[in-house]
Amino acid sequence: MSSSSRGPGAGARRRRTRCRRCRACVRTECGDCHFCRDMKKFGGPGRMKQSCLLRQCTAPVLPHTAVCLLCGEAGKEDTVEGEEEKFGWSLMECTICNEIVHPGCLKMGKAEGVINAEIPNCWECPRCTQEGRTSKDSGEGPGRRRADNGEEGASLGSGWKLTEEPPLPPPPPRRKGPLPAGPPPEDVPGPPKRKEREAGNEPPTPRKKKPKPALASAEGPAVPSPSPQREKLERFKRMCQLLERVPDTSSSSSDSDSDSDSSGTSLSEEEAPGEARNGRRPARGSSGEKENRGGRRAVRPGTGGPLLSWPLGPAPPPRPPQLERHVVRPPPRSPEPDTLPLAAGSDHPLPRAAWLRVFQHLGPRELCICMRVCRTWSRWCYDKRLWPRMDLSRRKSLTPPMLSGVVRRQPRALDLSWTGVSKKQLMWLLNRLQGLQELVLSGCSWLSVSALGSAPLPALRLLDLRWIEDVKDSQLRELLLPPPDTKPGQTESRGRLQGVAELRLAGLELTDASLRLLLRHAPQLSALDLSHCAHVGDPSVHLLTAPTSPLRETLVHLNLAGCHRLTDHCLPLFRRCPRLRRLDLRSCRQLSPEACARLAAAGPPGPFRCPEEKLLLKDS
Repeated sequence: MSSSSRGPGAGARRRRTRCRRCRACVRTECGDCHFCRDMKKFGGPGRMKQSCLLRQCTAPVLPHTAVCLLCGEAGKEDTVEGEEEKFGWSLMECTICNEIVHPGCLKMGKAEGVINAEIPNCWECPRCTQEGRTSKDSGEGPGRRRADNGEEGASLGSGWKLTEEPPLPPPPPRRKGPLPAGPPPEDVPGPPKRKEREAGNEPPTPRKKKPKPALASAEGPAVPSPSPQREKLERFKRMCQLLERVPDTSSSSSDSDSDSDSSGTSLSEEEAPGEARNGRRPARGSSGEKENRGGRRAVRPGTGGPLLSWPLGPAPPPRPPQLERHVVRPPPRSPEPDTLPLAAGSDHPLPRAAWLRVFQHLGPRELCICMRVCRTWSRWCYDKRLWPRMDLSRRKSLTPPMLSGVVRRQPRALDLSWTGVSKKQLMWLLNRLQGLQELVLSGCSWLSVSALGSAPLPALRLLDLRWIEDVKDSQLRELLLPPPDTKPGQTESRGRLQGVAELRLAGLELTDASLRLLLRHAPQLSALDLSHCAHVGDPSVHLLTAPTSPLRETLVHLNLAGCHRLTDHCLPLFRRCPRLRRLDLRSCRQLSPEACARLAAAGPPGPFRCPEEKLLLKDS
């Protein structure tokens, strides 16, 4: 809205800043709202540039660059001591005209302006108060204004009063008996008749939607009609009761009794279509009766029923799940054309298969350069044989074009270690990479890694979960157990890691309870990394090499480096694993080099060699 329409001297609204003191300002981001998901620190694109929904300041202050419109100086309330002087030299922003001034520069007292106690340095300036302007006039807010004395309104209880029309005068009392015969008295004005209006004697009055006067009871005297604010409050109260479907007959009857003493019973034509203005019932087949038959209730005065009478429709149907905006599908296995067209109109003598053999000797950077040469090379370079492994590690955020590029190339190995990938992004990737064989997620948060619990990975052979923070037995149980949505009647429930051959769990708080689940639901492991697991000790080695352990016959590589609970008593247990080729016991404080040397000399069938201290290797 232009400044001329808001009135003379209207200023532009200044953007306020954080107070840095309220509860919302001092808290951290939730990480779950749509603004947090858009942030780059949580793996989003960072386009909205909005703060967290839970960190929106409740008392924003004026910026440091704000100055008085009249004197051009900033606030000086810190330089004075008295309360009146502090108020006179503090900057105040009007909610109607948006002008920022010193109250002392206006040469007006404090009582002439209306101060907003909820927002600091906010008021309704004396000029707007004297002119009777409201926020509705300025077009900047709802049509309401605060009382001039700054006190809370008696009807709404929140300090704001509705700018409505004054209450209507009370109607004349209804006579109990029949009307006397004869012409009506001249001093009692009445509404013009229909014939007189049609003849043009009386100009037609415009229809104005406003509350109807209250109807007095048949026996009692005339009472004044309720104010529009009172009627709005009563309607809002009845509407809340009807929408919640809570029967409240006692309260409604008590309210009607109390209202009849003070304001009488009021009923408008819109609320009771079955009643006419003069109290007579409409003719049969009229619109009011049809509406009553359709389910609308017409409440008579004095019955204590609710004022609202529209039918309550059925609850809206649940919103369907939001579908994805786009689907990224991998390219066909043999994209066309099969030959490279040249500018002269002929085809290049080398076919696509020969070009792909050349492209296989190029790295990812060179392949990206080749994709810019022409459209044909761009389609050929998307072949998944050229992208067996994709490394996106050490990236702060993953953008949607990067995720789409990964899906189009369909790699067999994907490295997302130490990245800010989110759970939604990881789930989106895993559902579209059904041929993924190696997945590296070391250093990521469990909030994102938990997407593995709901993503099918039938071809996965290597899973790296090293150094993931806040991983307990409950999280590992969720990852190792079979999915809960198995079909009824199935006799065999396979876990998510049934086909995994190499599992890396270094740095996790792994206990013996998690090891039992691991032996049960990952029986085909040939390489296991439990290095720097603080809870792994001699009982853990006994579980891995027990006669009932399936890893006893399949384990080839075992990494227990940095497990300080291991002692020399567990070394003879490794002789139970006949296929063991590599055993890493470095940085184990309680293991002596002599005991490791004896194990290397005896070893499971065939001796080991020790290129380093406490590192046992056997040539295959």
